[in-house]
Amino acid sequence: MSENDSVYNELRLEQQLCDAVIRVDGTEFHVHKLILCNCSPYFRALFTHWSTPDSQVFDMPNVSPDMMRLIIDFAYTGFVPVTQENIQELFIVADRFNVMGILEACSHILEEQLAPQNCIGIWWFTDLYYYPKLKHKTFLFILNHFEEVAVTSEEFLLLSAQELSKIIENDQLNVKKEKTVFEAILHWITYAPEQRGEYIPLLLSKVRLALMSPEYMMENVNVNEVVKASEECHRILLKTMDAMLNIRTKRFSNSIFNEPLARPRLPPAVLLAIGGWSGSNPTSRLEAYDVHAERWVRVTDDEEAPRAYHGTAFLNGSVYCVGGYDGVEQFSTVHRFDLNTHTWQEVAPMHSRRCYVSVTVMDGYIYAMGGYDGRDRLETAERYQPRTNQWTLIASMHEQRSDASCTTLQGKVYICGGFNGNECLSSAECYNPETNQWTLIASMGNRRSGVGVMAYADHVFAVGGFNGTSRLCTAEAYNPNNDTWHNVPHMLNSRSHFGIAVIDDRLFVVGGFNGFTTTLDVECYDIKAGEWSDVCDIEISRSALSCCVVYGLDNMDEYAATHYSLQLSDEGDELMKI
Repeated sequence: MSENDSVYNELRLEQQLCDAVIRVDGTEFHVHKLILCNCSPYFRALFTHWSTPDSQVFDMPNVSPDMMRLIIDFAYTGFVPVTQENIQELFIVADRFNVMGILEACSHILEEQLAPQNCIGIWWFTDLYYYPKLKHKTFLFILNHFEEVAVTSEEFLLLSAQELSKIIENDQLNVKKEKTVFEAILHWITYAPEQRGEYIPLLLSKVRLALMSPEYMMENVNVNEVVKASEECHRILLKTMDAMLNIRTKRFSNSIFNEPLARPRLPPAVLLAIGGWSGSNPTSRLEAYDVHAERWVRVTDDEEAPRAYHGTAFLNGSVYCVGGYDGVEQFSTVHRFDLNTHTWQEVAPMHSRRCYVSVTVMDGYIYAMGGYDGRDRLETAERYQPRTNQWTLIASMHEQRSDASCTTLQGKVYICGGFNGNECLSSAECYNPETNQWTLIASMGNRRSGVGVMAYADHVFAVGGFNGTSRLCTAEAYNPNNDTWHNVPHMLNSRSHFGIAVIDDRLFVVGGFNGFTTTLDVECYDIKAGEWSDVCDIEISRSALSCCVVYGLDNMDEYAATHYSLQLSDEGDELMKI
């Protein structure tokens, strides 16, 4: 509270210079019209348009004295005590009197309290009391947590058919398998089958049925009694069979996205592949992998400085490109990619030039370690704070490391392998930010330069690389609980200097150098299945690229296959590799 506010509040409490009385059920509040006008357009209209200038007493029906006291206290102090007991009534009163400050305070707390069990109730509440920002965030929460909402929320069963339809037709609905949506519909209908059976055609038409397996369709959808009883559902199933055939024969590969029954939903996150070495030059190519559509999308080619052997990091809604090499010089520069505008902006440079750098994110900082400055392999490390736009040196590593790779796990930074200027390394170490110290851990079973390192399933995975003689397809995993490495299944292809990231509960490796040429090959490891499998290739072969996963974007559709395929279906130009 400012000094002026404190004076005004003292005058109010002493009932001095007050020019109005707000009366609620016999309780009188002496106030200054100007202060309430500043708090709310409702009071401004009340004092200037809905009453005469000489009016002094204003009766307020349908509000309690306690609520009015909170409104007036907020007008003078800018503070309101929002509690679990008063939040709903306070929101309603603030909505009535158009007190945006209180609405924002209540909205913030409601957002923090969002859970699968209460989000639908809060969504309904925002229908009654209009606050678009909260309504939008609540609806997104329902979409992002739909699988849990459908199973655990009692309110889910009370949705209207139109509300359920609005939810399941949305491209942003986050479900791993489309059968989850169908089963949620059945769960909703079973709650009141006689009244709700008639809505099955409406709801079934919103399910991406053509993305289900043929086996599930035959064994669960086609034979369902509610579905079989509807002639309209029969027509939907026939259209589904046509769409499934088109998908599997890859006919009309882009135009299939126009078919609602077959269009993949937007992914909650996408994998970005940035820069790298392609042919005889570095590239600025940025591609996004849509895990739902299983396709790569070209996002941009216009980065200010094409580069390779760099690092990337996603933090606070932006992607940072750190260090690297353009064939002429090693960079200390850092560029930030605005995911909303698709534009790059230079931020504070590092203390050292670093190509072959290792980059990761932890606790709101970007860490950059090791690398090559054009003369020496580096053991130094530093970290970046976006809020202050500053890099700060931290403790140096035990080893000089370029061509290493790093990750974070359980509050520590792990860096593995690399090249010290003389030999490829098998050593590894971890950094504790609380003590600002590096500690050597057990060495890997193989020397690995150009290795890929990533935290996955509570282990640190070290994949591929160059051992001084050949490119590797081997992989191993570190258990921090007992300081040991163990072998895991080999990749399908040998490679070094590739991109690596975890998305959709799988470990992805992208591109790289196989000992003879750069590659556009992509594969992923599923720890549950215990095996590697091929993934759709990136558009151009490249090594020395860097990958990161981005999520929580309001414009996720701009990085998804659906967005670009719908554009291309009109042009007949194939942008994505099928």
